[in-house]
Amino acid sequence: MRSTHSYDVPSVPRIKKPSAKTAVLIASGDSRESANAVCWPAQQALERDAAKAFASLGWKLKRAKIPDERRGVAKRAHEFIASQAQGRAVFEGIHLDAPLVVAEAVWQYSHHVLMGLCRHRGPILLLANWSGRWPGLVGVLNLRGSLTKAGVRYSMLWAEDFKHAKFRQELKKWLRSAAAKDERGGVIQHDLEHARPLHVRGLPERERELGEALAAELTRRPAIMGVFDEGCMGMYNAIVPDAPLHAAGVYKERLSQSALYAAMRQVPSKESAAVFAWLRGAGMKFHTGKNEATELTERQVLEQCAMYIAAVRLADHFGCDAIGIQYQQGLKDLCAASDLAEGLLNCSNRPPVVAMDGPRAGKVIRAGLPISHFNEVDECAGLDGIITQRVWSAMRLEPDNTLHDLRWGDEDRSGTTKEFVWVLEISGAVPPSHLIGGYKGATSERQPAMYFRLGGGTIKGVSKPGEVVWSRVYVEPDAKGRERLKMDLGRCKAIKLPMTETRRRWEATTSQWPIMHTVFYGVSRDQMMAKHQSNHIQVVYGPDAKTADRALAAKAAMATAMGIKVTLCGDSADGERLGKRLRSL
Repeated sequence: MRSTHSYDVPSVPRIKKPSAKTAVLIASGDSRESANAVCWPAQQALERDAAKAFASLGWKLKRAKIPDERRGVAKRAHEFIASQAQGRAVFEGIHLDAPLVVAEAVWQYSHHVLMGLCRHRGPILLLANWSGRWPGLVGVLNLRGSLTKAGVRYSMLWAEDFKHAKFRQELKKWLRSAAAKDERGGVIQHDLEHARPLHVRGLPERERELGEALAAELTRRPAIMGVFDEGCMGMYNAIVPDAPLHAAGVYKERLSQSALYAAMRQVPSKESAAVFAWLRGAGMKFHTGKNEATELTERQVLEQCAMYIAAVRLADHFGCDAIGIQYQQGLKDLCAASDLAEGLLNCSNRPPVVAMDGPRAGKVIRAGLPISHFNEVDECAGLDGIITQRVWSAMRLEPDNTLHDLRWGDEDRSGTTKEFVWVLEISGAVPPSHLIGGYKGATSERQPAMYFRLGGGTIKGVSKPGEVVWSRVYVEPDAKGRERLKMDLGRCKAIKLPMTETRRRWEATTSQWPIMHTVFYGVSRDQMMAKHQSNHIQVVYGPDAKTADRALAAKAAMATAMGIKVTLCGDSADGERLGKRLRSL
């Protein structure tokens, strides 16, 4: 007997597959429309250059459009995918097997396109420009880290000039593979000769024993990571899954930014003023004005000081070993930027904050110690910060550490060095102890209104020359699909450049932010791009090259004992392979 029931059965639209030698192009953008509008001309220029490069090899690049009904009421001044919902709408019109190009000239929110990329069957190419002003390379590094974590196959290319022979050669390989439906999905193989697996038995005995003892301590008394709202700026790669984090001996205290804001409102104005006075007394300079919309004002700075006090007290109240504030989403519409607070938290020498309640009421909270802060609530950086602070403290070294953006790099035009010099920058989290002159070398300038409507200043300065240990924790599935924590670990140096060259680099990037002129030992520009699994990189100083090597060895041992798979990248300061150098300590 036939049923009389009727159902609303959804119809699945049939998507036409692109013609031969045609790739579909998409561009993920910011969630902040002000940024998308400003950056759109740079994205258009990149897409024109990309189309010419594809055409020179006999291919067409067809842009996927955002359906009109998904744009919203307001007329858009750009064609970026600006939300996850828009990304979903765009991917509804893309054939699952089409060759797909994600072209980026700017910072982007990876979750806008992650849903579609995780489901896509065809070959995927991440394509970035090479520019400090328009940081597509930063956006693509974040997206690649997110796809790696998600277990998605992809290829990645970057170039300052898409006409360059090397770029065209690599693009040709990807197109040939895409046309042939290569089982590797068009994956380009880059030079990774600089990266070698760590052999823990090759570490010096004292440092290995120290690292293993510090890891064992976490099994008895796990660390607590305070997370003020997860998932900042679409950084899926910056969210550490609970299972591997717990196995490593670290647990999350999930907090709300609303709790931080409420705590800020409880800070007496005289306490905020005292922090401001402490900073000025230490020699820090604030470039203030009266126009709230375009200038840094004293009111904004005092609000940032209140955030610092509130964050210290909340970290103490919840027993957090490290905390991360998201800010960009949520707090950006309520108060001044978190950057000043973040940098102060990461500094051993910081304004004193007393506990308000409990058995330590009236006593200074963690005097002489940083409270590790992971900028943009990057939990991978938070885990790294916990490890670093414990190792450096145990070795009686200054534990102040921070993340930076792997922002851009260029040849030195001052003639100071023939080595390739990277620009490391981040809007917040850099401690004054990292800067030439400390607080006296630090200034605070208003954050760009395009991103920070309610203002607030940074801790701007030039990082002091010295020996540095760099690292990045990330998540990558193993052969069985289980999420696994990994760490790339290496050595570099911060160098001093003439102020004219420093200004050139600041003007080519973001002049309000602190900068580190960085030379990586034994890692070329393209090797770093080929391997690095994030837009972020963690840095900490050592007093000299040999001590930095020993601290790196202890950090590698601790991470390994926590279940983190460590890869050694590049060389030591004297040009010896890093693994070989560690064996000789």
